[in-house]
Amino acid sequence: MKTIWFPLCLVVALCGGPIRVATASQPAPSASGWKQVFSDEFDGKDLDRTQWATYEDCWGGGNQERQCYTARPENVSIHDGHLDLTARFEKASGPSLPLELRTPGAETPPTSKPFTSGKISTLGAFSMTYGRIEVRARAPIGQGLWPAIWLLPEKNAYGPWPGSGEIDVMEAVNLGVNCSSCFGGRENNVYGTIHYGSNMHHQMQQKAVQLPKGSEGDWHIYRVDWTPNDISWFVDDRTYYHVKLSNWRDTLQKGTTLAPALKNAPFDRPFYLILNLAVGGLWPESHDQGGVALQDFPKTLAVDWVRVYECEAMRSGAGDCPSR
Repeated sequence: MKTIWFPLCLVVALCGGPIRVATASQPAPSASGWKQVFSDEFDGKDLDRTQWATYEDCWGGGNQERQCYTARPENVSIHDGHLDLTARFEKASGPSLPLELRTPGAETPPTSKPFTSGKISTLGAFSMTYGRIEVRARAPIGQGLWPAIWLLPEKNAYGPWPGSGEIDVMEAVNLGVNCSSCFGGRENNVYGTIHYGSNMHHQMQQKAVQLPKGSEGDWHIYRVDWTPNDISWFVDDRTYYHVKLSNWRDTLQKGTTLAPALKNAPFDRPFYLILNLAVGGLWPESHDQGGVALQDFPKTLAVDWVRVYECEAMRSGAGDCPSR
């Protein structure tokens, strides 16, 4: 392994049945009632820095993850019309905290990790409150890998995580790994989740859906429809999870000072989009074969496109938007 250094700069479940495989890019929703408010087809030569921020830190996300995120082309790049976030088995050193957790003017101690990887977000460039988020992606397979497509609040209006909320469009751990207790003998679950509550009363709603056996490393379209009244998750246009406002509101307000008038909290504020590939951490290392398998690195989370839509009926909660 080689050691690299980078400077300080910018930042369980019920299962559904198996789903179909997305074999090609699918068309955008009907123009009637819908407005596209953000998209990236990753057709250029480099990452569009007007839409995405890259991360450079070795924090580990509070989950004891084992990667340092860098902005190097070895970890974040555009190839053949898609984004590649690539994890590599190479020792790296960098800031022990992400930019948003550092104290201004104070020195941030460095730390080292055995892997590098890529993480990008729309923080500072784009955020949304309610809408449809779609991402066509190909997740890597292997023990210890943790690809994620998710959203965090632009501001912590209801306090630090998880008080101001988190929406996970897709997470997966250890895809394709042999597992005697898994469907078809292989780990093939992807998860949709929300987090909320408080540090003392962390709450979550989560459900998993099974990818068809053998398709764990194929292209799939991951989607969330988010309205003032509910949040729904889809894979390849099949819905597998639906959470109503009442599922999170009552639990959220117990033991807090939130006024009843904040009926949609915390999922009523602008959120930004994050794409990343983590290596290791409490979740993947404690499941399936355990730890991180070092064979076959590098590993890549590939993203074909990201598309975000809004519809007035969705924003107002007055009704359903047109389907495809």
